[in-house]
Amino acid sequence: MNTHTPLLSVNNIEVIYNEVILVLKGLSLEVQTGQIVALLGANGAGKTTTLKAISGLLKPEDGKVTDGTIEFMGKPIHRLDAEEIVRRGVFQVMEGRRVFEHLTVEENLLAGAYTRRDRHAIPRDIERVYTYFPRLKELRRRRAGYLSGGEQQMLAIGRALMARPRLMLLDEPSLGLAPLLVREIFDIIQRINAQEGTTVLLVEQNARLALRVADYGYIMENGRIVLEGSPDVLQDNPDVKEFYLGLTEVGKRKSYRDVKHYKRRKRWLS
Repeated sequence: MNTHTPLLSVNNIEVIYNEVILVLKGLSLEVQTGQIVALLGANGAGKTTTLKAISGLLKPEDGKVTDGTIEFMGKPIHRLDAEEIVRRGVFQVMEGRRVFEHLTVEENLLAGAYTRRDRHAIPRDIERVYTYFPRLKELRRRRAGYLSGGEQQMLAIGRALMARPRLMLLDEPSLGLAPLLVREIFDIIQRINAQEGTTVLLVEQNARLALRVADYGYIMENGRIVLEGSPDVLQDNPDVKEFYLGLTEVGKRKSYRDVKHYKRRKRWLS
């Protein structure tokens, strides 16, 4: 990885829910400024918990970081509340969109700017969001609850942009969307990264698509990072091909039902 001081550094953290359930078990990762970093893994691996630990959203769910540190721009943030972390430049787009259904599209965008002090710049930034998502401009007065799933995902990302984040945490942006719309969303994520300079930490089940847009990737299992590398390195790894890209060594689709075989072949843990 890049030897420069990372924008985000997660250092050997442990996360416990309800004082009992250990979810993250000494997890470490880095995100360099300007990168798109993919965090991949099966359901239950701890990906969403990792994002919530970074964004400060563990507390409402009775979770907490009990060991290790999280640093953003060289300063610890793991003991700060979520609002202060947003002020410092980290914004999480939650899985399942989580828009304010009874507010209009534009009111949702305004809500994304609630921590900002430069109120005079907000109308300009709303128009900037509309350049990425022209459909939202057409729907600006419609209540968010009446939008399609894809439109709500656009709104959730647009709302995040209104906070002017240095680091955007995206949790499963492809969830429940049609393939063509998924590609459109990922193309926009790349544009935002390139044009705004927004760094992105992306949690995604669609490993193939995530690695296509990422500069670097991590694979999680059971609360730990078990593999990391450039997209090319990860895509060439036979275990990643088989269990995350769904391909065997000879390029055929593989069933995920062969769990015993999967457990035997975790070479990266040896």
